[in-house]
Amino acid sequence: MNYLLGVALVGILAGTCLAVKPLPCKSPPEVEGSFMATTPSGEFLALGKYFYDANGQRVRLETTGRYKNDSFKSDLLFLYKEHVMYVINSENESCVKKELKATFHPMEIPENATLLGQVTLGSLLEPEESLVVNTWTGEIPKTQAKYSLTFTDSGCLPVSTYYYSPKTGWVATSIFNNIVGITDPGPLTPPSFCTSATMEMENSDFFSIFF
Repeated sequence: MNYLLGVALVGILAGTCLAVKPLPCKSPPEVEGSFMATTPSGEFLALGKYFYDANGQRVRLETTGRYKNDSFKSDLLFLYKEHVMYVINSENESCVKKELKATFHPMEIPENATLLGQVTLGSLLEPEESLVVNTWTGEIPKTQAKYSLTFTDSGCLPVSTYYYSPKTGWVATSIFNNIVGITDPGPLTPPSFCTSATMEMENSDFFSIFF
């Protein structure tokens, strides 16, 4: 099902599922899980794990994938409070330290987002076989970006996102196997072999690494 058809389906079903109008929500401060990201052209595909710590403003993405005709493996640690990003290679114990000017954005529905609708994934008749999700849309005029965010109605956990900017084009992400809380805080701390890494003074972020 393509994106436009998916949006249309959500809009059609919204009126039958809304009992109480959902409000913008914020995910728990500590979450880990898995994700898959892709572009409509298929030239970019990534599958990996994420670790998210809102209080410490730390994010780690361990990813394997393909960009155009080349495969890649990436391990990124974002420390927003320290304005630092580490590109980690655990196999040869090497580490590149980059300046991070990007602002930390918590996993949440922006206050100015528009509710597109609420639907039930799975069975409408069996609660244990269903998941109620809310889809929100919005724009970020500063970066000419557009987004569509789907979060669970209970717990406010991410399910999928569609994001567009002139820099990246459309990027679709599915998020799954979420766990509330960090089972092992180790991935959110730079490995010991990163201690000697020197700072590369350039403005880096998640998308600049991949694109």
